[in-house]
Amino acid sequence: MSVWRVLLCIIFPPLAVIDKGCGSFVIVLILTVIGWVPGVIAALIINNK
Repeated sequence: MSVWRVLLCIIFPPLAVIDKGCGSFVIVLILTVIGWVPGVIAALIINNK
């Protein structure tokens, strides 16, 4: 995972997982709306796979 992808996960998590599929995008978007930290954690986990 590149440094730019990690920064994107921290700044705007849904945009960081847009290339991983629609389901990942929706999950991260919902978690980001509920709370920013769960969205960041989910984006980092999805991008780490």
